[in-house]
Amino acid sequence: MRGGAAPYAFIAPFYVLYVFFMIIPIGAAIYLSLTEWVGLGVPEFVGVRNYVNLASDSSFATALFNSLIYTLVAVLVVVPCALLIAQALNTKGLRFRDLFRVAFFVPMVLSPIVIALIYSLIFDRDYGLLNASLEALFGLPHVNWLGNPTIAKGAIGFVLLWRTVGYLTIFFLAALQNVPSEQYEAAALDGAGRIRTFFAVTVPGIKPISAFVIVTSFIGAAQLFDEPYLLTKGGPGEATISVAMFIYRAAFERQQFGYAAAAGVVLFAIVFAVSQGLNRLLGIGRDS
Repeated sequence: MRGGAAPYAFIAPFYVLYVFFMIIPIGAAIYLSLTEWVGLGVPEFVGVRNYVNLASDSSFATALFNSLIYTLVAVLVVVPCALLIAQALNTKGLRFRDLFRVAFFVPMVLSPIVIALIYSLIFDRDYGLLNASLEALFGLPHVNWLGNPTIAKGAIGFVLLWRTVGYLTIFFLAALQNVPSEQYEAAALDGAGRIRTFFAVTVPGIKPISAFVIVTSFIGAAQLFDEPYLLTKGGPGEATISVAMFIYRAAFERQQFGYAAAAGVVLFAIVFAVSQGLNRLLGIGRDS
């Protein structure tokens, strides 16, 4: 009896913490989303009115669209770049490999405020380093990188790439180093070239880590807040606002806590559903 109960005793603290820090907050957010509350007094129950209002809110639709763009950048640009960098760093005989590893990881440990300050100076229309360089080298006119709705999205996507690619590279590099060298030797004996070896040996060998990186990158980008808030304040207008920033504005600028909670529940539902779909598509959690 004691032996049978021991495993449950070991995992019980985890489930207690899970209930307190996951289940209860989610339940509280769902309840709050069904109310109207300004932060003081008793919340007034309004049913699904907040969700109905969200469905016709053009600002929320814009935020969803922008968050979709950020997730596509993360999954379709950042992840492949991280894999290519890891593949290059994994090359035998590469000089200064350890230095390159540190250099790529540095952006991840910098404060978001520091990163925003750096790129605000780089992207500044009048005195920015980027415009000054383009003018000096090619005679190009100054571009309003953070003031143009389309270009501002690209600027935020680039900062997202710069900040996260090194972190993801570490995962891919660890996975590449765990692919058995015998498989590469067998591919070489079969006459496989680099591209064929990459897709026939490397990609299957790093599939579990690749799946993890893709899912976590999607989740992180869907909740993106720092870059659009610190670089553009969601502007110009609402051109770069994310769902996380929409929630922040609703809660802390307009004191619409119930409305913000409803937006948070919608974001949670979308992220959870897509993550589960990616898990199934990529085979995460399946027995080999």
